[in-house]
Amino acid sequence: MALVGMWRESFEFGVGITDPHPIAEQVAFLLDRLAPANTMRVAVIEGRIVGFSATTPESVAALYVRVDCIGQGIGSTLLRLAKEDSAGSLWLYTFARNARARRFYERHGFVAVAHGFEPEWQLEDVRYEWTRDGAPG
Repeated sequence: MALVGMWRESFEFGVGITDPHPIAEQVAFLLDRLAPANTMRVAVIEGRIVGFSATTPESVAALYVRVDCIGQGIGSTLLRLAKEDSAGSLWLYTFARNARARRFYERHGFVAVAHGFEPEWQLEDVRYEWTRDGAPG
């Protein structure tokens, strides 16, 4: 529950909308879909969850940092670990309106390669790609 609460607050802060999904639905998504398909990393400082990532060797499905911990290197560390575990390239999606996330990924070598629309959220999204050699996949 603590992880989902942190995730939800970070999402709402970054995207600027209130998540309409019930907490129980988000917990079920985490346990039934996100965790089984990804390597989950949870960052904890002094007993408090301050970030988490869900990744595969090809993609970053989720990367969130507690709002009051943004800018402390937690997201950068989680992303560095994802890169180290990758097959040499990664892709991810973020919402176009999440300017902070877009700047973060671009600072870490990700390049926007496509713009689209996410139908569940009814928001524009951006696909980013990163490769070890710096060229989009």
